[in-house]
Amino acid sequence: MTSEATRVALDAMGGDHAPGVVVEGAVAYHRAHPGRTTILLVGREDSIRPLMQQHDPQRECDIRVVRAEQVVGMDEPPASAIKTKTGSSIHKGLGLVGSGEADAFVSAGNTGAVMGGSVFLLGRLPGISRPAVIGYFPTIKGTTILVDVGANVDCRAEHLLQFAHMGSAYVKAIFGAESPSVAIMNIGEEPGKGNDLTKEAYGLLEDSGLNFVGNIEGRDVLRHAADVIVCDGFVGNTLLKLGESVASVLPRMIFQEMERLGMGPQDQATVARALEGVRRRFDYEEFGGMPLLGVNGVVMIGHGGSSSRAIMNLIAAADDMVRSNVSKAISASAS
Repeated sequence: MTSEATRVALDAMGGDHAPGVVVEGAVAYHRAHPGRTTILLVGREDSIRPLMQQHDPQRECDIRVVRAEQVVGMDEPPASAIKTKTGSSIHKGLGLVGSGEADAFVSAGNTGAVMGGSVFLLGRLPGISRPAVIGYFPTIKGTTILVDVGANVDCRAEHLLQFAHMGSAYVKAIFGAESPSVAIMNIGEEPGKGNDLTKEAYGLLEDSGLNFVGNIEGRDVLRHAADVIVCDGFVGNTLLKLGESVASVLPRMIFQEMERLGMGPQDQATVARALEGVRRRFDYEEFGGMPLLGVNGVVMIGHGGSSSRAIMNLIAAADDMVRSNVSKAISASAS
């Protein structure tokens, strides 16, 4: 692990509330972790400079501006945007990683453009044909990661094997687990359950050398039946969005029931504090965003609606990935 300051290229123009919350988050991160990270704000200089003056008038933060006049819109077709907008903040930011001028790229902008641009500009790690995005699930025993949650909606069995290697390497590097357990998301626990994809993947994972524990069902996720759960991006994204919805809706349903039972304000306030703690564990802003694994560099993808707090946590997550050398761990596992 490096003791030197990491260099994070931050897409200043990415997200629904950019560049305001991005600059605010960058300054807040630096003040919370002085000397830990050099932040390269990539975007329109005339938009960034006034915000830097507002949030860091004394110029105390190690934040530099890298000019990029083009912006990839949130709804733009990703492939054409990467090819035609070579002066965009996404293209320039990824280019800084590719040239070695930055250790990581962070963006809350157009997800497809970030993913496509990462593959196009950084390339894939050896042994990886399909980079994947991680999703986090808080459980009764910590955190389970889900791979993939949207980058690959159609997969082959060998892709799930690669997801397993990447997820296992990530959990080892970031969470310090010695032998992360790996499972396949399925409709039943028996080896013969599921479709052709999961059946073939089962055989590959059995012979992978990973700590494969078999199939698990949706009901097992929050029980922490495995450290790493692999599935195609269609299943993973659906499961992730369901989890976010439950965390948002369940507290309201509980309060409706409390009112029906005539519980008083004091009891409701006590329950509210507990439920808020649970809600925060599901909140994407606590994680900052999702790592894109399998590309030749550290890339973090944030939610389009990210606040300054989410941006802070995105930078922190990128810094952790650089210091833990996740890419090297993935290459070693997948080769």
